Amino acid sequence: MIKKEITIQLPSGLEARPVAMLVQVASQYESEIHFESDGRMVNAKSIMGMMTLGLDTGEKVIVTAQGADEQEAVQNIEAYLSKTN
Repeated sequence: MIKKEITIQLPSGLEARPVAMLVQVASQYESEIHFESDGRMVNAKSIMGMMTLGLDTGEKVIVTAQGADEQEAVQNIEAYLSKTN
């Protein structure tokens, strides 16, 4: 299992379109992937779950992945959340 704190750098934060894109990224992997913020944990492959977090630019989130491709999953999620354009 991998656990990593990531700062969201997307200019618009995690609004509807960026959440949908993030769920697509997470869904490419077999690993179970969860986001944790303010004591709440949601499945990163669930659009509704991710929307409930209401994350904005500059906020930190803990990403947890467990499975055969966990390393690659966390790396690519971090790359997506680090986009500044």
